[in-house]
Amino acid sequence: MSDQLVSTQMTDDEAAAFAAQVFERARQGDAEMLERLLASGLPANLRNHKGDTLLMLASYHGHHDAVRVLLAHGADPLIANDNGQLPIAGAAFKGDLPMIQLLLDHGVPVDAAAQDGRTALMLAAMFNRGEILDYLLAHGANPAHQDARGATALMAAQTMGAVDAAARLQVLAG
Repeated sequence: MSDQLVSTQMTDDEAAAFAAQVFERARQGDAEMLERLLASGLPANLRNHKGDTLLMLASYHGHHDAVRVLLAHGADPLIANDNGQLPIAGAAFKGDLPMIQLLLDHGVPVDAAAQDGRTALMLAAMFNRGEILDYLLAHGANPAHQDARGATALMAAQTMGAVDAAARLQVLAG
């Protein structure tokens, strides 16, 4: 009986070590390894202890090729992590316009939001990311969208002292 318990524990430890390596491959953007693993049956929406998917990690760290591989294998870009963050919001936070373009090109709604209601436009406004703000607005982002607390992108920009973004959004508000 104790031998069986030890064997099971080793298997769990090995599985945990393998999973940690897989998430590190996503974090490092190893598109070739992810392609091989996914083609061999690795679930595209595997999540770590923080609820981050492989796609969340690859997109947050700016690895466009890895994101393309994950999306091609059916990774869901609308799975939020345990903090309620979506990959598109993470890309806006990081200031990665090409990642936002890639996600939108793969069908992510421009106003996608998790439970907190925050959109990429709100994150771009909060952190004064003008180029991203303009791009999202040009692609139909709704500046009047409210998060779960009733805040708009303009309110978020004002709260964070993002003067340029607030001025741009104020013009739209009329």
